[in-house]
Amino acid sequence: MQWYEEQFRLSQQKRFGASSEKTDDNQLALQLFNEAEISSSVLLAEPTMETVNYTRKKIGGRAEKLKDLPVETIHYDLSDAEKVCSACDHALHEMSHQTRQELKIVPAQVKVVKHVQHIYSCRHCEKYEITTPIMKAKMPNPVIPKGLASPSAIAFIMTQKFADGLPLYRQEKQLERMGIPLNRQTLSNWMISSTTRWLSPFYDTLHRQLLQEELLHADETSLQVLDEPGKTAQSKSYMWLYRTSGASEKPMVLFDYRASRSSANPKVISMSTDMPAMNRSKM
Repeated sequence: MQWYEEQFRLSQQKRFGASSEKTDDNQLALQLFNEAEISSSVLLAEPTMETVNYTRKKIGGRAEKLKDLPVETIHYDLSDAEKVCSACDHALHEMSHQTRQELKIVPAQVKVVKHVQHIYSCRHCEKYEITTPIMKAKMPNPVIPKGLASPSAIAFIMTQKFADGLPLYRQEKQLERMGIPLNRQTLSNWMISSTTRWLSPFYDTLHRQLLQEELLHADETSLQVLDEPGKTAQSKSYMWLYRTSGASEKPMVLFDYRASRSSANPKVISMSTDMPAMNRSKM
C-alpha cells in the first residue's frame, strides 16, 4: 500500500508540480535500491545444481560453407626429370602433399546462341508435282519476337534490378564494359514485354489464390514516379503490398502500383478476378 501511495504522489508531482532537480522528502524510500538486502535470507537453503553435459556441432566452419560449391583441382607436380635425388641420383617418391583452397569467381559470361532451323523439301515433287511439301525441324519460339533476348538474359536483368537494386542505366554501363551495346531503352522493352507476355498470367493466378485466403495483410509505401501523366515528379505515388498471413500454407506476396493511398484501392483488389484489377504497368 505504501508503494502505491508513493507512486500516486509521484504521478501528481509530475503532472501538477514544478519541475525541479531537488529531492522530495515524500519520494520513494530506497527499498528499490536495497531490494537485494531486504529480500535475502540466511535461513534459505541454496538450490541444488544439476550438471547437464551435451555435445554441440560446430557451425560455420570453412568446410561447411564450401561443401556445396563445385571444386576445380589443380595439381602442381615435378616433371619426370626432376624426380631424381640431387644427392645420390636415385628416384624420388612422393612423401606427402600440401593443399590450400581459394575462391574463384567467374564474372557473368555472354555468348551468342545461334538457332539454326533445317528445312527440307522433296526434289521429286519439285520436278514432277504441282506442290512441294516442306518439312521444318522443330525450334523453340523466341521469348520476344524478332528480339535478341533469351530467357536467361531477361532473368539476369530482372534479378539485378529487383533483387540486387541495380538500375538499368548501371546495367547499361556494365554491359558496355563487357562489349555488349545494349541501351537502357532496350532493356526496359525486354522487361515490359516479358512481364506482359509471360508473368501476367502467373500474377493473375496468384491473385485469384490470394483472394481465397481467410486473412490478408496489406500496406502501402510511397515512391516517386517520373513522367507520370497528370502528376509532377515531386508528388507521391504508392506501391501497395498484399500478402498472406503467417499461418497460410501458400505464402504469397503481391505488389500493386496505385497513384494514391485511397481506400478504394484495396476494394478494387478484392473485386472479382475476372476483371484485370491489379495495375502492373508501372511495376
